[in-house]
Formats: sequence, C-alpha cells, structure tokens
Amino acid sequence: MASKRNTQAKTPLEFNDLGLGDIKDNAAGIPAVLASVKYVSNEVGFLDGMSLMLKANQTKGFDCPSCAWPDPHPDERSSIAEYCENGAKAIGDEATKKRVDTTFFKKYSVQELSAQSDYWLNKQGRLTSPMFLAKNSQHYEPITWEKAFKHIAKHLNALQSPHEALFYTSGRASNEAAFAYQLFVRQFGTNNMPDCSNMCHESSGVALNETVGIGKGSVTLEDFYEAEVVLVIGQNPGTNHPRMMSALQKCKENGGVIVSINPLPETGLKKFTNPQEVFQVLKGGTSLAEHFLQVKINGDVALLKGIMYLLWQKEQKQGGVFDRPFIEKHTSGYEVFVEDLGKTNLAECEQESGIALAQMQTIANLLSNKTKIIACWAMGLTQHKNAVNNIREVVNLLLLKGSIGHKGAGLCPVRGHSNVQGDRTMGINEKPSEEFLNSLKAYFNFEPPREHGYDTVAAIQAMEAGKAKVFIALGGNFLSATPDTEFTANALQKCALTVQISTKLNRSHLITGEEALILPCLGRTERDMQQSGEQFVSVENSMGIVHSSRGVLEPASDDLMSETAIVCSMAKATLGTKSQVSWQSMMNNYDFIRNQIEACIPGFENYNHRVREDGGFYLPNGARVKNFKTKEGRAVFTINPLPRVRVAEGHFLMMTIRTHDQFNTTVYGLDDRYRGIYNERRVVLMNPDDMAAKGLKAKSMVDLTSHFEGEERYAPSFLVVPFSIPRGCVATYFPEANVLVPIRHQAERSHTPVSKSIEVSIKASKYSPL
Repeated sequence: MASKRNTQAKTPLEFNDLGLGDIKDNAAGIPAVLASVKYVSNEVGFLDGMSLMLKANQTKGFDCPSCAWPDPHPDERSSIAEYCENGAKAIGDEATKKRVDTTFFKKYSVQELSAQSDYWLNKQGRLTSPMFLAKNSQHYEPITWEKAFKHIAKHLNALQSPHEALFYTSGRASNEAAFAYQLFVRQFGTNNMPDCSNMCHESSGVALNETVGIGKGSVTLEDFYEAEVVLVIGQNPGTNHPRMMSALQKCKENGGVIVSINPLPETGLKKFTNPQEVFQVLKGGTSLAEHFLQVKINGDVALLKGIMYLLWQKEQKQGGVFDRPFIEKHTSGYEVFVEDLGKTNLAECEQESGIALAQMQTIANLLSNKTKIIACWAMGLTQHKNAVNNIREVVNLLLLKGSIGHKGAGLCPVRGHSNVQGDRTMGINEKPSEEFLNSLKAYFNFEPPREHGYDTVAAIQAMEAGKAKVFIALGGNFLSATPDTEFTANALQKCALTVQISTKLNRSHLITGEEALILPCLGRTERDMQQSGEQFVSVENSMGIVHSSRGVLEPASDDLMSETAIVCSMAKATLGTKSQVSWQSMMNNYDFIRNQIEACIPGFENYNHRVREDGGFYLPNGARVKNFKTKEGRAVFTINPLPRVRVAEGHFLMMTIRTHDQFNTTVYGLDDRYRGIYNERRVVLMNPDDMAAKGLKAKSMVDLTSHFEGEERYAPSFLVVPFSIPRGCVATYFPEANVLVPIRHQAERSHTPVSKSIEVSIKASKYSPL
C-alpha cells in the first residue's frame, strides 16, 4: 500500500523575481574566485573556509566531492587553489556549520518540509543523527544506530526473495564503501544494484565496451596538452567540469584547435581566464573554441556522418586522410562501414543536424590532416533514445583517423560525480561479468547470484509494480535525479521501508515508504576514525587514476558513521552467521578491504602501497595501448542509422540542463550566471523566433506538456527566457522539469532515461504572478 502522508514529490511553485542579463563571454577569472570565496565564507566562515580549501585535491588532503576531472601531476598542482568554483561550492556545502538535528525534525513534519524547494532543503545544513519515520507518522524521530541496523535487517530478512530489495548507489561513495556494499548485496542474494551511472554515462559504457573493449575513456590529462584538435560534444565544461578548462587552455596555447558542438553556446568554451595565473587575469583570458557548431538537439549523428562522408570523399580523391595502417591492423568492420557511409545524403545531414554544409566542410578540412584528435562528450550525447549510437559514431570518426591509442588522441566521456567510475570498477553493476562473480566466489567462498538485477528505471518500475519492497540508497537524491517524478514518487511510497544514507536533507527523505530511515554519514572532508585509527579512502577519476582521499575536519556530529562503517554494520546485522566475511575487520581498518579488492579485481596489485603514493596509480586500459578487448580482438566500426527526430506541428524538442549554481541535484543558489539568468530556476529557454510565433515575450509564463506514446505529463508555470538555441528546440532545468520525462522513454540497450529528447507543447498560462 502506498504511503498516505500527502507529501509533495514535485518541486513547489515559487517565483523569485526573474532577472535577465547579458550572456557572459568569459568563464572563471576573478568573478569565479569571488563567488567561491563568498559561498564558502557564508557556509563555513572566511578563515576556516580558506584553510579548508588549501587541502582540496592535494596529495595529503581530500578529493573534491564534486566532479571526477583528474588532478594534475602532484608536481604541477597549485598549492593554494587546486579547485574550481563548482568544487568550492560543493566543499562549502558539505562543510557548512548549519545543522539539521533532532529538534529540526520535531519542529517540521515531512509534509511541511516537502512544500519547500530543493534549494531551501539543502540550505538547512548537515544531518546529525539517525532518524526513523514510523508508519503513518508525519515526524522523523531519533533512533539509535543499533536499532536502525536491526530494523533494516528485520525488513530484509522478512522478504520472500532477496530480489525484492533494491540497493542504489550514488557516485560519491568511495571504492572501499562501494566494494563492501556490492559484497553485502551479493551475499544477501541479488544483483539489484541500480546506480547513478544508469542515468548518465551508461550509454557510453555500452558503446565503448562494444567498440573498443572497455567502458571508460582512453585518454590521460597529458593527452590534452598534445592534442591537435579537441571535439567537445554535448558538454558544458564551464559549469559542469570547470577544471577541464585549464586543460583546454594548455591545448590551445600549444597550438591545438577546439571545436564546440552543442545546441547552446556555452561561456566556458568561449573564453577562459585561469585565476591561478596572474598573466591570464591581466590579459583577460584565453579564447578557447575556434569553431562552434550549434547542432539541433539530437542532431549529432547527422553532423558526424556528414563530416565523415566529406572525409571519405577526400580520401577517395587524394588518399592519406584515413589512417589505413591503423585500420588494417587494429579494426574490424571497415569495409561494411564505408559502404554504408558512401550512401550518406549530405542534404539530409544538413536538415537533421541544423549545420550548414560549409561548416561541415570546414571541420572535415580541419580533421583531414590531423591524427591527434580527442573527442569529449557528456549528457548531450548520452540521454537520447539513440544514445549508444551517438557514442558509436564518435568512435567511428576516431577510428577512421587512427586517433585512439597514441599520445594526444582518444576518447573522453567526461564523468559527473567524483567516484562514479570507481563504483562501477568496484562491482556496482546490475549486470556483473562472470569473471568478477567468479573472483568473488573464489575469494569469499560463496555462490554469488548470476541473474541480472534491476537498473534504475527497472527498479522504479519494480517498486511501482509491488515487486520490490525495500529500497536502500548509498548517497544521492534518488527522487530528484530520476525521471517521471510523480511515477517515481508513487513507486517509492509503495515500499515497506526506504533507507537513505546521506549527509544533507533532500526530497528523497520526504517521499518515503511506509517506514523510512535516514542514516547520516561522514562527508569527504571529514576525518574518519575507526578502531585501528584514522582511515583514508580511495577514488577513481575520469581517466582511471586511483588515489587516496583523507578528510581533515572534525565530523559535523559525534553521531555520524562513515559510509563504509554503515555498509558493514548493515551486512553484519542482516547476514549474521550466514556470512563468513569479517565485516568488523573491514570496518576497523580499510586496508583490509583494499586487500580484498586487490584479490578480486585486476589492476589493483599492491593496492595498499600504491594508493599511498603521491598521485596514486593508473588502472590498466587496453584501448589506451591499442589492445582492444572486444569479441573480435579489434576496435569495431559500427553502422548507426541517421536519427530522424520528428515532433507534432507546433511542438518542441526539450532537453534538461543544469544551472551554474547546482551540481547534479544539489542546488547551491538560484542564478545561472554565465547564461545571464538570475534568481529563478523555473524557466524555459526558447529561440526568439519561436517565441514570436507563439506570441510570447521575455518572462511570459507558460505551461509545458510532454507527449509520449499517447501519454501526457504536465508542468505548469515556467517563465520564458529568449536564448540562442536552434528553432524547434527548448531547454529547461532539472529537477524542475523531470516530471516531464516519461519513465518508459529510454535509450536503446543502455536504458538511460531520455532527458535530452522530450517532445513538449507550450501554451501561455492562464495567470501570471509577475
């Protein structure tokens, strides 16, 4: 039976006097420094905040809990500012001195809290004590850790099947916590481990495993410094991965050319002022992208196919454009691929991509005599129905040029969360490999479940259908991160128990099962003391480097536990004598867990020694050295049909994006500074000609309705913002627009929610509060 607490799943309608200004033409610099200092000072205090920031991304400090962009070599790191504005906000947000304690939950009911915005919820501060929400209760109440673990164990052990439990993971969890978590779940008897990768780079993993034999990028940070061309596709580094801009700066200063391919112009690819360099500040920064191709939403395959066709024509005429020796020695499927490529209709590529043939020709000419080419991408490619094909087409381009497996070249899926790649390496995967399961069996002497589990979308559907009754989340804000907000909320409310392991309050604590637990954990910035002494954890960045992270602050509360300790305690309480694993030893000393990882996962030889070295160590990566571990033993060319995106007359194709004042679902503020949008999040970015055709003006209030296979979803009261975006395309912020994303609208084969290709209609609202 669904919970009857009458809590609000959707973000409430609040309007804060929308301000519109000029789009910025220069990212970072002094404005970013001032924004960082202001935010950290407001949360932590100026002196404490600046002292804390000196430890961010340093060899003996803590890894930034924000994005997964790699750190420079230890010898090249700034000793005072090895972080970006986004990282500073994430650190200040975690280290805040505000507290959500037991009196807070006594004051506010879950119904009252659900009426607040995600921004307000996050601003209340750090969680301090484990809390329990009883059946039919409106208020969380304190609970001891021992009783909380016993309660979880009671629910799990009462299930008719282990497959009735779901164990979600956020990309924040450390390697040690993630490995212990997957071991607990598999000893419990299921592979139901949906994770945040299912909603972002799952499409990349599927495509890259098929084509180059590893679901990770092939480049190193140093490759950017040597690249002749960097293609940045469907990505906004200025907001989402700001430290990437310093790598692009070095590329540009070394003679490289940067090409931006995106429906929106992004400030971070126009110009970048590196605040660590005085000369940069004085001269006003470095111009980055020399070419901007403003592709339609989901027009990337058409664009790439058009460019490759032009390269093929040039190869036919003069030769030397394709890397024939590389193709012959290291790839398969080339002949079939070029036969299909030869049938390309350039006029159709123009129509579907929105990019003129002359621009395609310019890029083809640029690439024709280059081999040091890097292709980067993010959610702009991975959240479409044809997302896997999008990435496979990127791979095709680089294979033609022989641009994988040598310096200055390769594939770079840019990850969003600080250890999302490491969690997958540790076995957080609903479809684990037989090799990994056999390693667990041999080392831990148990039979792991072989049946594949639920991914994120399937997990939501299982809860809604009554097939899953217990939901446990290791970090994250599941409700606000997932599609189809009302459907997901209803699914969660059908659970008997929901458990959230968290640092701060979010909407997932308010939309719960019949019973709910909040288990507050240490943050990345905090010291982790266990029985054997102070511990450190390890993480893996976007480029496959594993390194340590050591918290420096005293915990926000004496009643916090580390994620690793919480996981081990849940396992100990639930499995009891059925498990031969020494969970207490794992909790007491994380070296014990790292020894287990070393025994089970290739590439972690001598783990405890190497992770203590400055800078950490690289994991093996076959694609990086032309050792393609595909079924064919070679990199694989693929044929990817041209997507023909069609919407009804008068409708638009909508993509969700995030603002400069948020990281994933965490909202730090109400501004999107680079885009010139202030003090408001409930906006829709539209082409001015589309606005005129609809009779709309700046700040007009409209209602949005999504359309999918006869279903409609409704989101009222968005304010129109005129913006440079292709006609027929619009953009909105998430999580506000997640309610419009249909649960069944998924990428083929990766099952990633299609948050970047939503058909919507737009109508003027009947009222306006402005």
